[in-house]
Amino acid sequence: MTTPLPLAALEQTFLNARTFNKFTDQPVPDGLLQQLYDLAQWGPTSMNCQPARYVFVRSAEAKARLAPALSPGNLDKTMSAPVCVIVAQDSRFHEHLPTQFPAVPTAAAMFAGNAALAEANAFRNSTLQGAYLIIAARQLGLDCGPMGGFDAAKVNAEFFPDGRFKANFLINLGYGDPSGNRPRGPRLPFETVASVL
Repeated sequence: MTTPLPLAALEQTFLNARTFNKFTDQPVPDGLLQQLYDLAQWGPTSMNCQPARYVFVRSAEAKARLAPALSPGNLDKTMSAPVCVIVAQDSRFHEHLPTQFPAVPTAAAMFAGNAALAEANAFRNSTLQGAYLIIAARQLGLDCGPMGGFDAAKVNAEFFPDGRFKANFLINLGYGDPSGNRPRGPRLPFETVASVL
C-alpha cells in the first residue's frame, strides 16, 4: 500500500520549489545527470513509448551552439546555468515499441502508418517526461528553470540535423540562487480549474 510522502518531500518537490533564473557556479556532475535520468525514466507514458530524448548542454562550446536559438530574456541565465537540458521528442519512438511494449505486438505499426498520431503521442509523452525530469531533479536536490522562449527550428538544425528528434522545451539545471527569483505567482483555485462529477 502506498502511503503519503512526508511534508518535507512535498515542500521540496512542489510547495517550496521555485523556477530559478539564477544559479550558483556549483557544477552538476555526470553521475548526478545519470541518476536524474535513472529516476525520471520511471514516470508513465502511453504504451511505455518513452519518446523523450535529452541533450545535457554543459560545455562552453555546446552553449555557444545553443545561444543563437535563445530569446533575449533567456540568454544570460542559460549561459550561466551549469546545465541546460534540451527535452526533445523522437519522431520514430515507435521503433522501440516491440521491446518496450510487447503486450501489443502491433503497436509499432499503428504509429508507423500514421504520422499525425505518432507526432501527437511523441509531443504529449515527451512533455510528460520533461515534467518528470523536473520533479526528479527537485527530489535529487537540483533546482530547475524550464523555458519555452527559444527558436525550436534553430535548435533542431543545430543539434538534430537529421530531423529525427525535435526540440520540445528547455530546462536550466543546477543549484539555484534565490536572489534571481521573482515573487511567486498565485495559482488558480480548485473551483476555477476543476470539477468533480
